[in-house]
Amino acid sequence: MGIGGKFAPHMLTVAVAALATAIAAPLAAQPMARPDVPEAARADAANWPSAHSPAAITDTATENRISVLLARMTIEQKVGQLIQGDISAMTPEDLRTYPLGSILAGGNSGPYGNERAPAGDWKRLVDEYRAVSSEPVAKGVAIPIIFGVDAVHGHNNIPGATVFPHNVGLGAANDPALIRRIAEVTASEIAGSGIEWTFAPTLAVPQDGRWGRAYEGYSSDPALVASYGREMVLGLQGKLESGVTVPADRVAATAKHFIADGGTFGGDDQGDARISERELIDIHGAGYLTAINAGALTVMASFSSWNGVKNHGNPTLLTDVLKGALGFQGFTVGDWNAQGQVAGCTNTDCPAALMAGLDMYMAPDSWKGLYETTLAQARAGQIPQANINEAVRRILRVKFKLGLMNANPPQRGNAAAVGAPEHLAVAREAVAKSLVLLKNEGSVLPIKPGAKVLVAGAAADSMSIQSGGWTISWQGTDVTKADFPNGQTIWDGIAQAVGEAGGNATLSADGSFDARPDVAIVVFGETPYAEYQGDVATLDYQPSNATDLALLKSLKARGVPVVSVFLSGRPMFTNPEINASDAFVAAWLPGSQGAGVADVLVARANGKPARNFTGKLSFPWPKDARAPVADPLFPLGHGLTYAKPGRVPTLSEDPGMDIAATLNVDTFFGAGRALSPWTLSVEDAGGKRTVGSTPTQSAGGSVSVRSVDVRAQEDAKALVWTGVGHAVIEGPAANLAAQLAADQALTIEWRIDNPGTGPVTLALGDRKLDISALLAASPMGEVSTLAIPLSCFADAGADVSQLATPMLLAANDKLALALLSAKVSEMDGTRSCPPVAN
Repeated sequence: MGIGGKFAPHMLTVAVAALATAIAAPLAAQPMARPDVPEAARADAANWPSAHSPAAITDTATENRISVLLARMTIEQKVGQLIQGDISAMTPEDLRTYPLGSILAGGNSGPYGNERAPAGDWKRLVDEYRAVSSEPVAKGVAIPIIFGVDAVHGHNNIPGATVFPHNVGLGAANDPALIRRIAEVTASEIAGSGIEWTFAPTLAVPQDGRWGRAYEGYSSDPALVASYGREMVLGLQGKLESGVTVPADRVAATAKHFIADGGTFGGDDQGDARISERELIDIHGAGYLTAINAGALTVMASFSSWNGVKNHGNPTLLTDVLKGALGFQGFTVGDWNAQGQVAGCTNTDCPAALMAGLDMYMAPDSWKGLYETTLAQARAGQIPQANINEAVRRILRVKFKLGLMNANPPQRGNAAAVGAPEHLAVAREAVAKSLVLLKNEGSVLPIKPGAKVLVAGAAADSMSIQSGGWTISWQGTDVTKADFPNGQTIWDGIAQAVGEAGGNATLSADGSFDARPDVAIVVFGETPYAEYQGDVATLDYQPSNATDLALLKSLKARGVPVVSVFLSGRPMFTNPEINASDAFVAAWLPGSQGAGVADVLVARANGKPARNFTGKLSFPWPKDARAPVADPLFPLGHGLTYAKPGRVPTLSEDPGMDIAATLNVDTFFGAGRALSPWTLSVEDAGGKRTVGSTPTQSAGGSVSVRSVDVRAQEDAKALVWTGVGHAVIEGPAANLAAQLAADQALTIEWRIDNPGTGPVTLALGDRKLDISALLAASPMGEVSTLAIPLSCFADAGADVSQLATPMLLAANDKLALALLSAKVSEMDGTRSCPPVAN
């Protein structure tokens, strides 16, 4: 009808009323469409190969039961199923008000606040959450929770569990059958603690070793990742059978992180994969096809982006590809508050992720706000009921397959499985098979029977360094031998093997000795790290203060043959260290069974080792410090054996780039750690221990340090004084003259929890200022910033052109703070100087 047409008066009244209603209707009440994405990040499902979850993942009877439940559930209960909270930020009692569908224990969460809780405590906690979630309700229907945990190289959350080599080492083993057995062992131990879901396997195909999670990938070769993905899923879950629940000694697998987390530009964690769809498919999609075909019950979306769009908000990936072309019938779960990174979202408000195809939000500490917001949006119709029902159906489908919906669900909790001797034997085998021999001049290996062996290096007797991140805690820095009484450090294994062969082994971390040994085994490598804290600027192993190289050269200069055992989460530029070694072994991050290293390196009394070298590189080894590796020193698949030792000529020690330009000259601390080349240490009467080595608690006890959460996971270090001591950031001499000329300041962001009872001094170089009054005036328990002009220290006599100590904080007692960042930056506000301290 045109504007000039005629209509009855009553029709006018109706039309005006309808128009007024439409104008008055809140925008939030309009159903939300699925997010649109720019063409560069728009996947075309027609380009992808086909896959499909096995038909046995569900059946008609189960789907009918789910339909009945959906009809009975309240909107509150449905929204609750979509959200997962962390045990550190909630209690079982919370489920009576907030009917969440899932609980997780993140990298720093342990039962009842104890990261070192035994398997029995884990089961008790899981049972408590499950019991509350299953209580009868007056309206709707109660749905039991599903409990997830990061068991990524064995059940690494529990002391005494079987901890396998990280995936970077398992890839070098190139043994899919071994991977199946590792997955079976891991599942048995997870189930042994009462848990039914693990966030593994990682199916990333890392292309840039600078990425801090590179060690979570099996290989840069998608074919190897694909073969392992299948075996890990089958080992963790068992083969799915129609109408049969997953056995009580098996757990749900998670194929993660979908997709291309290993292909981000520059190797940045949570970064952007700027690649074509063809590369997305051929390289980064390979493992998902096999994992889905094998029956993976869940898939975790990646923090990262593809061509500028966060995967958590990309419906062409989560819906069109994953649930369409790849035929995935389980449920998708988010990563740690990753919904907050989607355009237009926050941690507590993100319908776009659900509309894109996410089924369950991982909202560890944001769960309450997210539940309330999502519920309001669902009630208002902003989130269509069809989308909610689809997500809940998928979640219930997995819960049915795990038997959680049964009247008598499978009973998990056989604590005797955790660290069982037969499991430890599999881990020891995996360690031996993961070792890659890169050099063996003069047949220095295997170590001969009866030899006098010196074992040196900071990592030789370190369970923390050999196990890496995701061991007990998220970053793994605080692990000690006491955590794995059924394990061995590399030193333990070598000492036993050398002794049994009639020789003698001596441990000397600094390489000192009285009587010259026949051979020295030097164990060194990266200190533990996990995601985002492990990102590096180059592949140079020690870009400054190369203490390990100095140790190797010192031993060689004294005429001692040197065997290097290099521990790392990635291949690194180690040409200088290889040149200074007679033999060089890439041992990756072997985990708790260090004796597996000795099985290959040390000959028995009959002159033969228990195992030969069989490991081959699953990543190319760089010839310089540049990344990604285009022209490798050793290619994918390379690895020497005792039968075919090969020869390595003297290697160029040119890193191929200006390393100095990549070092942080004026940013000393951030993201929860000292930033290379700087280190953070504490010192007191008990001596000095560098943070990042083991342990992170100073030996003397008057100054302690540990990782804490302030704004994000482990983004700060808590420093507490119970006596005289100091915390110091130090490194190679840096020239901050230009920063002084620019009138910049030493800027520290921290949370002061207690200003202390005595004087507190802050030093830059060898000049210290009294900041006691400033601390006393700081807001307690809140993040604040202290900025002191560099000129204050220079006027007191500090030489900023040769600065090796940019920050030294000294106190007597009771000072307590959480350090978030320390750097030199432009000044804001007042430019006054604290008094010079005596």
